[in-house]
Amino acid sequence: MTQWDQRKRPIRLERRIEFDTYEATRKFLDDLGELSESKKIYPDISFGKDYVNITLRPESEEKDAPLTDLEYKFAAQIDGILD
Repeated sequence: MTQWDQRKRPIRLERRIEFDTYEATRKFLDDLGELSESKKIYPDISFGKDYVNITLRPESEEKDAPLTDLEYKFAAQIDGILD
């Protein structure tokens, strides 16, 4: 999981993914949408023509809640749709 950056304030995982074309960006966003719907996990997403920024936050809404296996596994599943 070296491509994900773990931040502490607020606690989160972040990743920026760059693509060669808009079509590749769009396909990834469609695949990410399907994955999110199937897992009922909805990351924060921002994107442009050739990049996508993803932020995963702890599912718990408690202040300073730690990241759990759920977030790390979902990050790995996101990585899997890139292959």
